[in-house]
Amino acid sequence: MTTRKDWEQAHVYTDEMLAQARQALEEVRAGRPVDEAVRRHPVPGGGYPAKHVLVAVYRSLTESGEWPPDPALLERIRMKPVRTLSGVTTVTVLTQPYPCPGQCIFCPSDAQMPKSYLPDEPGARRGLEHAYDPFAQVSSRIQALTAVGHPTDKIELLILGGCWSAYPRDYQEWFVRRCFEAMNETPHESLEAAQAFNETAPHRNVGLTIETRPPDITPAELAWLRRLGVTRVQMGAQSLDDRILALNRRGHTAAETHQAVALLRAGGFKIVLHWMPNLLGATPESDRADFARLWQDLCPDEIKIYPTQLLANSDLYAYWQRSEYTPYTTQQLIDLIADLKPTVPRYCRVNRVIRDIPSTYVVAGNKRTSLRQDVQEEMKRRGAACACIRCREVRGHKVQAGDLALQDLVYPAGGAQEHFLSYVTPDDRLAGFLRLSLPQAGAPESGLPDLAGAAIVREVHVYGQSLAVGSEQDGAAQHTGLGTALLRQAEQAARAQGYRRLAVIASVGTRRYYLGRGFTRGSLYLVKDLG
Repeated sequence: MTTRKDWEQAHVYTDEMLAQARQALEEVRAGRPVDEAVRRHPVPGGGYPAKHVLVAVYRSLTESGEWPPDPALLERIRMKPVRTLSGVTTVTVLTQPYPCPGQCIFCPSDAQMPKSYLPDEPGARRGLEHAYDPFAQVSSRIQALTAVGHPTDKIELLILGGCWSAYPRDYQEWFVRRCFEAMNETPHESLEAAQAFNETAPHRNVGLTIETRPPDITPAELAWLRRLGVTRVQMGAQSLDDRILALNRRGHTAAETHQAVALLRAGGFKIVLHWMPNLLGATPESDRADFARLWQDLCPDEIKIYPTQLLANSDLYAYWQRSEYTPYTTQQLIDLIADLKPTVPRYCRVNRVIRDIPSTYVVAGNKRTSLRQDVQEEMKRRGAACACIRCREVRGHKVQAGDLALQDLVYPAGGAQEHFLSYVTPDDRLAGFLRLSLPQAGAPESGLPDLAGAAIVREVHVYGQSLAVGSEQDGAAQHTGLGTALLRQAEQAARAQGYRRLAVIASVGTRRYYLGRGFTRGSLYLVKDLG
């Protein structure tokens, strides 16, 4: 098992390399473009100082006190800053191969991978390289992100691999505990002890996501997921047409998807749905109609658009060989998604528009992994725009709190009145938001005592470059009081609707944040009396 110390020892920097990196960094500090400064200081023996070397030198100089901390300089030398521009640092972990109850004809099968994953997908490859050891996966990813300049004190864990609910519960508990232990490389005797330590640890868990199937969502499952610390659930809706679900042997109906989403909402979870155009039996016209059904009662918080990809190790391949299935062309997909994306509501985030499956695996149809960029170009050509969360995130733009406007988008979904409270800039960029769910008559019963008669805060998110806990940066949205202001607005909205209690589905690492704002500990949620 690789530890952080092993990784650091493997990255030995020579004195010559460090000297060249320092000279390049001094020029960047003086205003020279990073790439230009690096090219002016080649390393003896060939090559140039990599960005992770610049980051290492920067940290050495600032930690020794020779240079004062300079967040703007670190931002310039950070590799792939987009990874943390949404406000948190995501660490993806893959579970070991295990039988999936689904028999979907489009899923690839690889004996060394969990169902539906391939060894050459970036996140999946890291899992395979570490023999699916959760500790090694989390530890190595934090090391890599730290090395290229990303803050890692606020970690969102994304657990992928087949159907989480199908794994034995003792494996699930062990897996999550090892993830928590890896964040700070500290062993614990139980999951509860690991969670308690994480509340004030240097690297805190601010979100935990699993993926499962609609039939597995029950009140008992909600309670179990909360005990693990789960705050967000991904599910494959794939289609809302029962005929297409049956043709593709999905193993559930559209009604079961609706029931599962409503129950997750009643439990306060953030909801991510996967939707797949070009399934067996679908057409571009039927896909357009199907996509519109997502916003009729389901109303997911986030979606992943995963066009069906024809792979030789899937059952769908035999249908294609018999001429019973035809993949859409790249242009058909671009036209379809460019039609759909502008219809996505402002409360939803489009996380992805295609999977990271290498084109060499795709037998026929679209092989471009840059589909999102292709769609954006097509929309630009049409003069169309998408108002989803991802397209409006403030990201690295400067934010002045006094310029922000509060918006309250209200919509019905799954037996609840949803309020999407958000602060936006004058040019409609999203600085932060809160999801408030007000259960209505007829909403499903979660069976969770903490939520009885309560309004529920399902998410609070402030955007912009992820900053260390307690730190500030001029013009940054984080740590400027937006979260506290959104909570006050949520309390007012809930009280106005007659609710006397407010519950929040807090992640382990954000518990202290809410405790400091008047919430108290329930059994699985944090709660507050609204008087």
